[in-house]
Amino acid sequence: MPHTHLDAAGHPRPQLVRDPDWRDLSGPWLFAHDDNDTGRSARWSDPSVTAPFDRTVTVPYPPESEASGIHDTGFHPVLWYRRTVEMSRPGAGRRLLLHFGAVDHRAEVWLNGRPVGRHEGGHTGFTCDLTDALEHDGEQVLVVRAEDRPLDATQPRGKQDWRRDPHVIWYHRTSGIWQPVWLEEVPDTHLTTLHWTPDVAHARVRAGLRLARWPETPLRATVRLTLGERLLAEQSVLVDGQETTFEVSIPALRHAQDLDDLLWSPDHPHLVDATVVLSEPESGTRVDHVTSYLGLRDIGWGDGVFLLNHKPCFLRFALQQGYWPASQLAASADELRRDVELAKEIGLNGLRIHQKIEDPRFLYWADRLGLMLWEEMPSAYAFGTTTVRRVVAEWTEALTRDLSHPSIVAWVPVNESWSVPNPALVPEQRHFMDGLYHLTKALDPSRPAVSNDGWEISAADIWGVHDYTQQAAVLRERYGHPGLRRGEIAEPWPGAKRLLLDGADHRGQPVVLSEFGGATFEPAEGEEWFGYDTVATEQDFTERLASLVGAAVDSGLAGYCYTQFTDTEQEVNGLFTADRKPKIPVEELFAILTRRRP
Repeated sequence: MPHTHLDAAGHPRPQLVRDPDWRDLSGPWLFAHDDNDTGRSARWSDPSVTAPFDRTVTVPYPPESEASGIHDTGFHPVLWYRRTVEMSRPGAGRRLLLHFGAVDHRAEVWLNGRPVGRHEGGHTGFTCDLTDALEHDGEQVLVVRAEDRPLDATQPRGKQDWRRDPHVIWYHRTSGIWQPVWLEEVPDTHLTTLHWTPDVAHARVRAGLRLARWPETPLRATVRLTLGERLLAEQSVLVDGQETTFEVSIPALRHAQDLDDLLWSPDHPHLVDATVVLSEPESGTRVDHVTSYLGLRDIGWGDGVFLLNHKPCFLRFALQQGYWPASQLAASADELRRDVELAKEIGLNGLRIHQKIEDPRFLYWADRLGLMLWEEMPSAYAFGTTTVRRVVAEWTEALTRDLSHPSIVAWVPVNESWSVPNPALVPEQRHFMDGLYHLTKALDPSRPAVSNDGWEISAADIWGVHDYTQQAAVLRERYGHPGLRRGEIAEPWPGAKRLLLDGADHRGQPVVLSEFGGATFEPAEGEEWFGYDTVATEQDFTERLASLVGAAVDSGLAGYCYTQFTDTEQEVNGLFTADRKPKIPVEELFAILTRRRP
């Protein structure tokens, strides 16, 4: 029976599944803080060194979290992990790979004392080839060193606080391993990347393949696309290099009246199953075989509106920090799915993932259940050469990893001028900000890039405005006039900074109220909290939410993004509490956010 996208549920890399029997290395690992690190990064990598590893951590939960079993939120820049794993040497023509979903911030990995990989960037994954370090079958010693400097403001950290204790809108740190770790056996020549870019208007999909190495002789790649039992396309191409891009025609897309049965949208999240087989052209011998999926949909923008599948689509979003009380930025597969379900239940059609590169398992559920997403790069906080290098490298990895997810409808490389505090006065900061926009468009021209989101906008396909006024009448005055869709902004300073920088040309960009609201209930005496305003009762909260959302919907805006989806540590201004309980009945939330009853 062929694999489908349903088989990807729970897989740490759901759009490139090779074998359902991948081996999960989550669970207990030995652990140690190294507060006396001298820069000798390999000093505890020797498999005979066991004394420092005096604690047990539950991977993939960060050691600052309760779920990890460590729950130490102090400053510990260097962390060590150790685990003994049963492994067998792969057969001839095979490799054994170790995958990390994310390790914050810098990681080095050893197997049996031999270095097998390193990576910098706390929000994207990497892979280590263990094959040459396997000298025997049986027990192997795996060691990981993670370095996460809390005071390094050039490190992309998002909402992780650089102070010891959380303050204002920044939270406890997430260090070390915080996404899945797993083993996978693969052929010597194997696929490492699949990219799918739909082009509905031209009835095709652009497929991109990357191999682990150049093939010794040309190979054949056969792509098969199905929707349920329906065969949409099957095509073979010759692969004579490490990367190959080609167009796959989808004849069914030419029937304009049948598109609703094919296209992905929040209301109808159809997913196309894909298989890719690498084989020898002459003999037909299979070299590699993977399963994947994609969504057929087009994103557009212009005339002041956001377009999904060539139709206007009003964005009903909330700001999602992706944070859980017991596990912080990490989460179980069930928790990730539940957040997507909750967003759908209250009538949202999307979430703006804020200052986080979200777990691919979350993206899978957004794809499958139908939830649009904005993906945002976690910010650094000091501008300079190191910041530029780190952000460009990690943002490139994030885009490359995630660009095939149909749920992602916009990219946000910069938020509120974080890491570029003076783009109007410092030319190199504006060049960096604009450069990230152009880098994003070079890697993926199919989606809008929202940079700089909030204010001080220069190069951007969507003008995202952050406006925390608590008066619905003010919102209506600022965003309700007819000229808004022509780029006529009634209030050039709606927030802390000027909205548009000099030279920011209007090209029909939609205007989205991408942060607003933020009201919270009055805090208990002595409670640490942050909100943009307080309300006394559930009725007051209901009325405030309804008035602000109503003003946003009745305006000339292309959409809204309410702050925020769930309470996050001391920032208790969510539609849900931190443990995912609704502040008011779900039916009321649905009615307010959609302007209709469920």
